[in-house]
Order: sequence, then structure tokens, then C-alpha cells
Amino acid sequence: MAYIPGRTLQYHMNRLAGTLNSFDVPTLDAQGAANVYAGTTGLAIVGALNYKAGTSGIELQGVLNKLAGTTGLGENEASARIA
Repeated sequence: MAYIPGRTLQYHMNRLAGTLNSFDVPTLDAQGAANVYAGTTGLAIVGALNYKAGTSGIELQGVLNKLAGTTGLGENEASARIA
């Protein structure tokens, strides 16, 4: 997916989790959607995404870039590129 200005990390986490409603609106906060996407519960967003990536200790921007197969992108742009 290409980066679309105005689409937030919350939107993309819900897109990946399959939790956008029929109007393309997120139904969960970013943390909740990240846990659904990663198949975890109760983790902070960074923890859930590190679990999904099979890593630990990587900060948010870094783990989003790892999941997207990119480097140096901002959080929203990297999350938009995760397939």
C-alpha cells in the first residue's frame, strides 16, 4: 500500500489487523490493533510489533520499518508499507 497523507498509525494497525469497519474507520486504538495483528494480548504496541517481527528491543519506528522491509521511514509511512 502506498503512503497516503492523513492515514495514521492507528488506521494502518487496524488495516493490518482487519479491524476497519465498513466505512474504512478504525475500530481499535493502535495498541489494541497491534495486538490483534501480532496475535498477542495486553502488550504495548512496541512489544506486540517486536513479537510479530520476531525481535525484541527495537523502538517503534525501527520495528515498523523492519516489518515493512524498509529503512528510515517515519512511523505512518512505514506502517502503510506493511503488507
